[in-house]
Amino acid sequence: MCQNVTHNKNFVGQHAQEMIFRGTDTVAILLEWIMARMVLHPEIQAKAHQELEKLIGNHRRVQDSDIPNLPYLQAIVKEVLRLHPPGPLLSWARLAIHDVHVDKMSIPAGTTAMVNMWAITHDPSIWRDPWAFNPDRFMEEDVLIMGSDLRLAPFGSGRRVCPGKALGLATVHLWLARLLHEYKWLPAKAVDLSECLRLSLEMKRPLECHVVPWSKVADFDQKT
Repeated sequence: MCQNVTHNKNFVGQHAQEMIFRGTDTVAILLEWIMARMVLHPEIQAKAHQELEKLIGNHRRVQDSDIPNLPYLQAIVKEVLRLHPPGPLLSWARLAIHDVHVDKMSIPAGTTAMVNMWAITHDPSIWRDPWAFNPDRFMEEDVLIMGSDLRLAPFGSGRRVCPGKALGLATVHLWLARLLHEYKWLPAKAVDLSECLRLSLEMKRPLECHVVPWSKVADFDQKT
């Protein structure tokens, strides 16, 4: 009995730790990729800021309720999830329970299956000009990213879908909106988009940039 209790505690503790860790590192990594793209594409950053200024002005902070009215900001997040999915392989816990054929491939029961989402989101037969950073593609077509459209399913799909997908996406949208609304982001060093796959798909070299409040952008420009 004591052995079972200890085992259950360890099991719950490990999974709780994994949920907390996976719910924080992926959000932070995704935001770093987004800000790297904002630094590299100042015209897109400016367009997102204009959308925020038009909706919110400069007399209050962005709120959760504003996000549905910021379609371009949402398109930016989708495009970064397409180009730099924090979880490029989905997932580590899918197992073939029967022998099955997929096209000409024979997959025996017991095979661990992983979906290469990175390959799907960079496939030229699925995406037009897949290596270009172009949030407008999601303004032209509303692609759902919660798992119903397998062209872009960064949170997985089906019964193994990420349980924190809605919270994670809401957090990224709100933080990004506030970061772009209140500050202009400029490069401090050359931005390196090289990727490094650890538990998540990280930037090989951390992003370094200048963060300038919009009220002081003119002064900063004069100094530089």
